[in-house]
Amino acid sequence: MKHWYRRGAMAWLLWPASAVFGFLAFARRASYRLRILRSSHPGIPVIVVGNLSAGGSGKTPLVLWIAEFLKRNGWSPAIVSRGYGGAEGAPRAATIASQAEEVGDEPIVLARRSGCPVWVGRERAEVIQALRRQHPEVDVVILDDGLQHYRLRRDVEIAVVDARGFGNGFLLPAGPLREPARRLRTVDAVVCHDNAAIPGYRMSLEGAELHRMTDARERRPAQAFGGQTVHAVAGIGEPNRFFLHLAKLGVRVRPHPFPDHHRFVPEDLEFGDAAQVLMTEKDAVKLRRYARPNWWVLPVSAKLDPAFGDWLLGKLHARRSKAA
Repeated sequence: MKHWYRRGAMAWLLWPASAVFGFLAFARRASYRLRILRSSHPGIPVIVVGNLSAGGSGKTPLVLWIAEFLKRNGWSPAIVSRGYGGAEGAPRAATIASQAEEVGDEPIVLARRSGCPVWVGRERAEVIQALRRQHPEVDVVILDDGLQHYRLRRDVEIAVVDARGFGNGFLLPAGPLREPARRLRTVDAVVCHDNAAIPGYRMSLEGAELHRMTDARERRPAQAFGGQTVHAVAGIGEPNRFFLHLAKLGVRVRPHPFPDHHRFVPEDLEFGDAAQVLMTEKDAVKLRRYARPNWWVLPVSAKLDPAFGDWLLGKLHARRSKAA
């Protein structure tokens, strides 16, 4: 997002609209809790990973970590996403061969990195039904960015908070929040980036090796770019997180931030010189058909507090025991 939240007088001018938004959000959630609005459960555990703020907060690396962790511990997970930025349509699989304009950018990264079935669609309950018909072995679903999707009942709610916290504390459109900050009291766990000033399980993002976009077999450590100035491109929720990550690795960058889920075209990466261009995985999937030899991709992985994995397994085992 170009502007994380409104400031000063503008925020207060928009406060009445935020109050209306907040009332509608409260009424909607209450209607689902009171069963006035119908919700459904797929019959297998559902883990929701989401956030309170509009824009990305590092959910994708956490979803990948959870999927890999569950596979190592005997579960058969699948990932479900709305597929933001893709075309609306029937439930469908996202694969490494999919196009971002069809299924969104994040699902392609999830499919490539997780090795799990990844399906997308607006109505997540219908998506899970279709997915399970094709993959009956799946015994747990990770819902990417579904904290406010109350039409689907869930067993575990995980909220992700990054260094931006809750901005000015206002709801949309005066601030960044989709729900009030007190909603954190009702989730099962809060996962915080290392630089976030919120209590919770700590998460850091790691990654120090880039691969050339025209040939992923060619890899270089970030230090290899240390003696030159490079262009860094990021169309994610918090582009500065990517730029700071590169800076910590000793890379001197010229930052080029773009809005979250920006639909890149090659001209966006023409900077008038032959310098190397570094980008995130999420942005790379939208540019792979235009790949240039001087374009490089930096994959990152989440590192979690070990206690988080123990806690998650405990929640799932309790759910399995209750169902039995």
